[in-house]
Amino acid sequence: MKKLNLGNGALVGALLTAPLIGVMYLAAQVAGLPFVPFDLFDWLTRVLPGPLITFGIDLMIDTMLWLGASVADTAKTAEQIMAVLQFFVGGVIAGAIFFGVVTARKIKSDFIAGIVIAALFGMPFITLSLAVGQSTVPPLLQILWLALLFLAWGLALSLAYRRLTPVEPEATAGTDETRSVERMNRRQFLVRLGAASAVITVAGAGVGAVLARTEQRRQEQALEDSAAHQAETGDALSFPNANDPVMTAPGTRPEYTPIKDHYQVFIRTEPTEIDGAGWVLPITGMVDNPLMLTLDDIKDKYEARDQYVTISCISGRVGTSLIGTTQWTGVSLQKVLAEVQVRPEARYLHINSGDGFYETVDLDLIAADERIMLCYAWDGHDLPVGHGFPLRIWIPDRYGMKQPKWITGIEVTDEYKEGYWVERNWDEVAQVKTTSVIDTVAVNAVIENGEQKLVPVGGIAFSGDRGISQVEVRVDGGDWQEAKLRSPLSETTWVIWRYDWPFAEGEHTFEVRCAEGDGTPQIEETHANRPSGATGIDSYEESI
Repeated sequence: MKKLNLGNGALVGALLTAPLIGVMYLAAQVAGLPFVPFDLFDWLTRVLPGPLITFGIDLMIDTMLWLGASVADTAKTAEQIMAVLQFFVGGVIAGAIFFGVVTARKIKSDFIAGIVIAALFGMPFITLSLAVGQSTVPPLLQILWLALLFLAWGLALSLAYRRLTPVEPEATAGTDETRSVERMNRRQFLVRLGAASAVITVAGAGVGAVLARTEQRRQEQALEDSAAHQAETGDALSFPNANDPVMTAPGTRPEYTPIKDHYQVFIRTEPTEIDGAGWVLPITGMVDNPLMLTLDDIKDKYEARDQYVTISCISGRVGTSLIGTTQWTGVSLQKVLAEVQVRPEARYLHINSGDGFYETVDLDLIAADERIMLCYAWDGHDLPVGHGFPLRIWIPDRYGMKQPKWITGIEVTDEYKEGYWVERNWDEVAQVKTTSVIDTVAVNAVIENGEQKLVPVGGIAFSGDRGISQVEVRVDGGDWQEAKLRSPLSETTWVIWRYDWPFAEGEHTFEVRCAEGDGTPQIEETHANRPSGATGIDSYEESI
């Protein structure tokens, strides 16, 4: 009986947890109420050991690459699916434990039992959702809503136990006969429960998904008028290299990344949303003139500076899609720190973010580079929510892991503190590793050059702010041949390269390597991305 009840409990837990998730998701989309699976996942990523988190990230990325999926496009979706499955499994386990304990202890499965399991299962989730969730609904309403949902779940679980567990026969007074309480057939009950579960789950998740897609389309539509979109279609933005004679090979990624295609990496399952109207940046600590700056203060009080920037993620493998180029607008951090009057003994900035992220920046680094900026706009518009609105920092020649978004506070101090990812065993400096990538072998754009046919091969090369002086391509292990370089948008962006390869039928392997501006060659030995960034030769196979 105990084994049977554990199985029944797991099944009922699954049938009740699925609609619970669906209803929570719908409420999150309609009213901004908490979605507990995401809050649970976000909390776990904060408290689990760093090596375990990085192992999970590596495993997820490796799986995507093995499946041929774009990491930039699918990483967050994968995390969200994992978050939902994690909560779902928790509900299944809770159902099995409830059935097992009630059977073993011969506890009466009644209203009280339902309340108890609802409290035991729901209270931890309500607590952590209030602590780490992003819902802007008043906390009391959040508590009442989640308490109601978990209470319904617990009572339904208790009722299901009563329906599925046979009742011992009763002796009839004055006779030797027994009678049994008639109950609905188990299979019939589970079928009805499963049907109800499916209807509620599909309705909640389906309508919620429609609302989420509608909001996503609205945000994408807002970007349709942005300079990046116009640049993609050739309608706007006169780039500084517009007259460069080297043309990109067909199929090479856009030189200027449309914001809708720019990769996003953040530590939560969803971007952090901050109300810009009420946002204030405190700059405190070892300063003689602490400031409280609004977004308008930052825009109006300091000279704006624009910079074309390529930024990349340290988690990316060789040839990663976790890289993009756009125009950043902000103010030099040097100018802001000059106003707060940093004390001579101060050495670092501690920067905190709205998503729980934090990083430390050396003041000597800031003093040596006026380009380091507090950025408030991409592509001539306020930062998109997914990219750090209202404020993020840019530090040349560093991976994105060192550059907080959604900044909420800056403290000037003389004490060093490891940043979020440094604590989790990633590189302390995180300087960009020089890399070159083959994007395309354009077999459908063959060039006729007399009797010779040439196939355009193209891609990017990037070395932070150290420049690219040379790119070479090798085919089938032959000699390295120099490619043509297109002038970059700035000294801090990738370089587009092109090599017109003499056509030859067959299956071919193309490889690429590059050298930095001072001639330093990229590291050709293959090293994993962790802890300092991936290195190695990118290759591309093509059958012609």
